[in-house]
Parts: sequence; structure tokens; C-alpha cells
Amino acid sequence: MLSQEIVAFHDASIFQRNHGDAPRARPEGLFWEFVEANHHFNLSLWDEEDLARRNNVPDSEIAANKRAIDGFNQRRNDAIERIDEILLSELANISLQPGARLNSETAGSMIDRLSILSLKIFHMGLQTERQDASQAHIDTCIAKHARLIEQRGDLAACLDLLLQECREGKAYFKVYRQFKMYNDPTLNPCLYQSKL
Repeated sequence: MLSQEIVAFHDASIFQRNHGDAPRARPEGLFWEFVEANHHFNLSLWDEEDLARRNNVPDSEIAANKRAIDGFNQRRNDAIERIDEILLSELANISLQPGARLNSETAGSMIDRLSILSLKIFHMGLQTERQDASQAHIDTCIAKHARLIEQRGDLAACLDLLLQECREGKAYFKVYRQFKMYNDPTLNPCLYQSKL
């Protein structure tokens, strides 16, 4: 199942990054290149989001974190769209059956959510091992960790089902584009009006 390979890749990448190991070799191909890119940007976003919540540094550092977040988020979304484009090109010759359903979420978006869940699982797992936290905190985090693992398993199964149904012509999805208006100097009024 593709989802199992993706989950294993996400988990290994996080483990290796947090333990200083060499990056895990990913499977070959353009699809995996963008799965890796998407995951990399989610890892970077996680770090910047943590840094942006500090209250013991100058505001200029938080502003730099927020700008980095915008950049990583744009590239994360670009990678999601490339994943979808690649998958849809592989499905292009599949004839849709009458009554085929349109899935509201793309496969790329589901892969992105699997990446984020892997980060949540890893970091919640760290909370369950803290020596400086109360037992109540640890117990709460153990319960949350289990729920996150369940959620990821459900999402992974849904991804596999979607792709199977797409290959059978029973379902399809579309690339809609994110159109991140706040990053576009021609669409964000705070940016284009400042040039007037």
C-alpha cells in the first residue's frame, strides 16, 4: 500500500532529522521527490511555528519567523499541487465509470496531512517521555498520542481507497490551486497599495 510507504518515509525522516542521522534515501521518481519536498517544508514550518511563539526575543526575530513561515507554506502548497499533478497524469487514461464520485480532498492534500500527523505523533511521543512534567500531563499526552496514531491510520486507509477507486474509475479528484493571495504582491492590497 502506498500510504504505508509514505508513513514509513515520513517517520524515518523525522527520526533521522532529530537524531542527526543522514537523510533516508527515498524511493526514486518525481512523485517521491515532491513527497520529500512537502515533508521537508512541513518540518521547517513546525520549527518556525515553535520559534514564532517565543516571548523572550525581540519582535524582529518573530517577524523573521513569520516571513519564513509564509515562504515555507507557499512551497509546501506548491509541492502538494505537484504531487496531485503527477498522480493525475498517471491516472489520465482511466475512464470514469458512470456516477464516479468527485473526492473533495486531493490525494496530495491527504499526503500533506499524513506528513503533519507524523510530526504531531513524533512530538506528542516526546511529551510522553518528559521527566519534568506531571503524571497527569504525561497521561493526557499518551491518550492524545494514541488518538493521533488512530487518525493517521484512518487517513492512510482513506488515501489508499481513494487511489484504488481512481484506478478503477469509481472516483476522481482535481487540482484546484491554492491561490495564496497574501503572498502575491499583485493580489494582496497591503502590498500593491503600498506601491501607489
